[in-house]
Amino acid sequence: MLVGLPQSTIAPLQRALNAAARLVLGLRPRDHVTAALIDLHWLPVAARIEYKLCTLVYQSVTGNAPTYITDMLQPVSDLDRLTQLRSASKGNLVVPRSRLKLGERAFRVAAPRLWNELSPDIRKSSTLATYKKHLKTFLFCKHYGLVLEQ
Repeated sequence: MLVGLPQSTIAPLQRALNAAARLVLGLRPRDHVTAALIDLHWLPVAARIEYKLCTLVYQSVTGNAPTYITDMLQPVSDLDRLTQLRSASKGNLVVPRSRLKLGERAFRVAAPRLWNELSPDIRKSSTLATYKKHLKTFLFCKHYGLVLEQ
């Protein structure tokens, strides 16, 4: 899993994305590229990783993912002792404890953690296309520090 990798590992991938944005928009090598990425509606590499992981969780929750992935995710509402919690009614997933940094990068830990960060409105999207649209907007604002206009 690429989620949770240190910045030093993600940086080369981000540099390649930045170079592609410069090429597409005809920018000089020393020009700032963040505004270009925003204009192109391109997510940074870290956000792309989160996007893929959250999309996989959505497909699992809606029953469109392989069973080996679905078996790793457990809704809070399925646990008898936790059914009265607000998180059970919100559609949260159980985040297993991990003692190791590497364990936090595992799908069964990272996926529910990211899923639980999403708003219930995003998680309850009716179609995959709608979900992807709302998820990209959420991650775009989160990683670029933007605020949605309403």
